[in-house]
Amino acid sequence: MAKRDFYDVLGVSKDADEKAIKSAYRKLAMANHPDRNPDDEAAAERFREASEAYEVLKDDQKRAAYDRMGHAAFEQGAGGGFGGGGAGFGGFGGGFSDIFDQMFSEFSGRGGGDQTRHGSDMRYDMTISLEEAYQGAQKDINVTVAGSCDSCKGTGAASGSRPVSCSTCGGIGKVRAQQGFFTVERACPSCQGAGETISDPCRSCHGQGRTQKSEDLSVSIPAGVDTGTRIRLSGKGEAGLRGAPAGDLYIFISIQDHPIFERDATTIYASVPVPMTVAALGGSIEVPTLGGTMAKLKIEKGTQNGRRFRMRGKGMPALRGSGQGDQIVEIQVETPTNLTSEQEKLLQKFAEAGDASPQTASFGERVKRMFGG
Repeated sequence: MAKRDFYDVLGVSKDADEKAIKSAYRKLAMANHPDRNPDDEAAAERFREASEAYEVLKDDQKRAAYDRMGHAAFEQGAGGGFGGGGAGFGGFGGGFSDIFDQMFSEFSGRGGGDQTRHGSDMRYDMTISLEEAYQGAQKDINVTVAGSCDSCKGTGAASGSRPVSCSTCGGIGKVRAQQGFFTVERACPSCQGAGETISDPCRSCHGQGRTQKSEDLSVSIPAGVDTGTRIRLSGKGEAGLRGAPAGDLYIFISIQDHPIFERDATTIYASVPVPMTVAALGGSIEVPTLGGTMAKLKIEKGTQNGRRFRMRGKGMPALRGSGQGDQIVEIQVETPTNLTSEQEKLLQKFAEAGDASPQTASFGERVKRMFGG
């Protein structure tokens, strides 16, 4: 069967740059790698075909020869070939080891014995108040994780015995297998990548080297955290198998809703009621802040409902940075209720003295024009 065009194999145009070629190959190789498709000959062929195409097109000289002569450039006896080829393509032993090594780690989910045994990362969800996010806090938590076994000190072997070097992999934790053109390295199935086997496993942990434990931890919450902030506690995750390094514990922060304040990054918003008389005549009011103090805010004469005032430096501190946000105060002009008869009379006199509401007057004029008045 005639070989397919290398550009068609990778699904790229003939003027594709190196980045596009590498990206196309990576996707195909990941989807068709033998580790992901055991006993699938069609996938193995697609993987081999994509690898052959990438080996040629990633090299400027080989690509130029291929563009001139096609597949004939790499057949035995063809002028302009690249030696050591035989049928197909030659000299690729280390030609794409950089990308293949990276992909193999992703295919297998591990990069060798140590990574196989490494403990898993853990997650802990923590809810704090807006005040705690503003000031920072020290929080105590209790977590239950797989910790190093006390009986065997994490070795997995019973008292009086110890692990021995794995006879299958010779203690390196990895074995090799031939798959087509490639020699694939994977974790040893006998020792699961540990490089050692245990003939007499610990009774407490059954050879795992870890048991479930409860631990009290203190977490420092920096000022300025927001919902979604992650705090990493290194080595406080799940213990690794047989003494391997532990994973990390990630604290995911969530901020409670506040009855007065709303937050947008470092800006704090608050709606504050203001008596009608203060809005009309001007004056000052006391406004609460997240710092736990009351701040004076000057209200100008004729302040309308919904007007916003900026209080600089009264917002949230920047997380791990300098400076502080602002607090935005939105005025809610309050209409008086439950008036006494004397108050009603005064308001009546105020109304009879003339219209002092510019927006009402302006709206009335627009209505008149709309109806042709």
